[in-house]
Amino acid sequence: MIRQHASALRFARALSPSLLALAVAAGLATPALAQAPVPGVQPGAPAEAAPAPDAAPEEQRLTINRILVRGNQRIDQTTVLSYLPIQPGDTVDASVLDVAVRTLTRTQLFADVQLGIQPNGDLIVEIVENPIINQVVFEGNGAISEAKLREEVTLRPRGIYTRARIQEDVGKIVELYRLSGRISATVTPKIVQLEQNRVDVVFEIDEGPETGVRSITFLGNSAFSDSDLRGVMVTEQSAWWRLFTTNDNYDPNRLDYDREQLRKFYTNRGYYDFRVLSAISELAPDDRAFAITLTVEEGDRYNFGDINIVTENDRLNPDFLKLLLPIRSGDLYESDKIESAVDALTFAAGSAGYAFVEIEPNYSANPETDTVDVTFNIKEGQRVYVDRINIIGNTRTLDNVVRREMMLTEGDAFNRTLLERSRNNLRALGFFKDVTVAEGRGSAPDRSVVNVTVTEQPTGELSVGAGFSSVDAFVVNLGITERNFRGRGQNVVARLEWGSLRQQIDFRFTEPKFLGRDLRAGFDAFHSRYDLSEYSSYDYRSTGGGVRVSYPLNGYTLFSTRYFLKSDEIIVPQGYCGAGGGANALCDQVGSFLNSSAGYTLLVDRRNDPIRPTRGWSGSLRQDFAGVGGDVSYLKSAIDLKYYTPLVADIVGLIHAQAGMLNQIGNSELRMLDHFQMGSNLVRGFAPNGIGPRDINPYGTSDSLGGSKYWGISAELQMPFWFLPKEVGLKGSVYADAGGLYDYKGPTSWAFTNEVNAPGCVQGTTIPLPPGSCTGLVYDNGNVVRSSVGVGLIWASPFGPLRIDYAIPLTKGKFDRVQEFKFGGGTSF
Repeated sequence: MIRQHASALRFARALSPSLLALAVAAGLATPALAQAPVPGVQPGAPAEAAPAPDAAPEEQRLTINRILVRGNQRIDQTTVLSYLPIQPGDTVDASVLDVAVRTLTRTQLFADVQLGIQPNGDLIVEIVENPIINQVVFEGNGAISEAKLREEVTLRPRGIYTRARIQEDVGKIVELYRLSGRISATVTPKIVQLEQNRVDVVFEIDEGPETGVRSITFLGNSAFSDSDLRGVMVTEQSAWWRLFTTNDNYDPNRLDYDREQLRKFYTNRGYYDFRVLSAISELAPDDRAFAITLTVEEGDRYNFGDINIVTENDRLNPDFLKLLLPIRSGDLYESDKIESAVDALTFAAGSAGYAFVEIEPNYSANPETDTVDVTFNIKEGQRVYVDRINIIGNTRTLDNVVRREMMLTEGDAFNRTLLERSRNNLRALGFFKDVTVAEGRGSAPDRSVVNVTVTEQPTGELSVGAGFSSVDAFVVNLGITERNFRGRGQNVVARLEWGSLRQQIDFRFTEPKFLGRDLRAGFDAFHSRYDLSEYSSYDYRSTGGGVRVSYPLNGYTLFSTRYFLKSDEIIVPQGYCGAGGGANALCDQVGSFLNSSAGYTLLVDRRNDPIRPTRGWSGSLRQDFAGVGGDVSYLKSAIDLKYYTPLVADIVGLIHAQAGMLNQIGNSELRMLDHFQMGSNLVRGFAPNGIGPRDINPYGTSDSLGGSKYWGISAELQMPFWFLPKEVGLKGSVYADAGGLYDYKGPTSWAFTNEVNAPGCVQGTTIPLPPGSCTGLVYDNGNVVRSSVGVGLIWASPFGPLRIDYAIPLTKGKFDRVQEFKFGGGTSF
């Protein structure tokens, strides 16, 4: 019996510590082994055939009869058995049981797992479940919001609590505080036990002081001063005026980025050998700020030496590709030009149909001549075709709306130029905050998959605007625009404008792909009233509508046609045109006129970005012919050109030129309303209808007559506020405008026989009157150059775009009206 018991202990020990503990505790070891046959011994064999007590037994295996789960409260037995890699009828040994324990532990559902086998072959699975989290609480946080902390941690209410996960979350919170500039922050987790095996997890946070940057010092620099190099770095020295940035907090990761920025700064100025030898950060005794010391080695200044291109394919001619490079031998070495050269070569290879090319620049520096030879090795694959196009991220916009903007379809030969133009097309829609187009390997070596990833943004806009002029012209705009109606790309605009000058309501609808073709069609309906009593002596009403169709001639040229029918009406105060001396130029046009016009616009857009352009140009030519029926006839033409160019330090230059002309057709008399009316839309700093020919009747009408010709030129610099982070979205502008509006072509003289009008007869001062005339128009033709200078503030605010302008007229006509201050803004939904 003693021998059997010792043998039992050795067997249990061989199986596993868990089995031993369970067997001894249950008092089952001796009976189980007493009834179990010894391997290698046949029943009825002599006892002396058994192995000696001290001999090492062979590994013993048992067959499982049943599996019983004990200790589970919340987790169903079937769930436990689904994780267990043992089933009834399996033969197990110690190694199998050990694997089973580790498998159940890895589920993180259990705080403890024990396995044991009874004499009858039942496998007992004893488990202790991990607690369920009731709530996660943060205490002591002030610098970082609770919402941001919850985004960082993995523990969630009704989730499983484990020690490993809580320690992981502690590390994440500490890292979050470290990145926010609080190096000494500590986090202490506490567990509050609740009934039903639930716990509250409490993170007690000691944020500690905000760790700033007391100083940034450089050693070894001679070509550039410390202040120059500090301007390159993202990390900034702490200062009281830096209220909108966290870059003055110490962050080791940001410091690593700054080392790379310094390297780029030097290598873009010829210092090929530049290195940052060390970056030492010393914490002050009060734990509130670091002193950073960077030791650099500038080296010599290099120029480009020989530039070569090596390619394996005759379709990619090295001599031709070399012409595309922005690098010439003898130029100052600039690392950015290497990247630009790689981009140019990649683009050229993609345009030839080679989607996957590897371009590796090899450098050979010659310290004796201070030159760097560069060889671009091009390893191109075979010609590639588009296997499929995947649209990712569009939660609202329909797939076909995205696909119809793509200039590549499945089966086309891959072309990087068309792919880039497709991306610009999607960006120009204004539906997406971000658009990325990437290619990947397809189903075969000559197949490519194009992944178009978009990030939706609000396409509805609730816009409000306001303006104030020195002549009390106040206006409020309210508009609702949906650029992606029902996710189909349709554009709907409803707008209401009310003010002392103008009241207007209009509705517009545009279908960008009419009849499934590349046609943009739409219709407009409007009613407006202009109270021009501050600038002229009349009210003007216009009611009508029209249809329009646009067709893209190519990827950057759009041709559009339109037809509009409207009723224009001029209203003057009662008695104005009687003996009260009203202006004859106006009284002759009182009443309703039907205007039936057809026109076209040719638009070319070669800007690098349709939303925030920094280079390129755009231009439009517009002509409208009135006389397709109706009461008036004329030809009105206008041209508008804009040119963008990047300057230094993210400053963008803008040149804007515009001009227009109104031509009389046949014997049809031009009206005041047919003329161009200009103000701040031509030269900022002037009121609506504030410039151009004006009635100077001595009786005081002072009506704005409009002009048949205008021109304007504007130069503007748009620049960021460098002391503010880009996330603020604030830019400034300075500008100078000049222009002119002149050459009134309406009626200028009238003959009267009624003697009542005799006192009102005034000889025209501009146009000689024919014999027998009693009166003529007295007006100032306004043929002078208007100019102004001003500043603007452009803010991409959380409420929508906002622009404020203040312009001061430098030159103006004697009778012009000014408006120095103007602002407008909106919000999105």
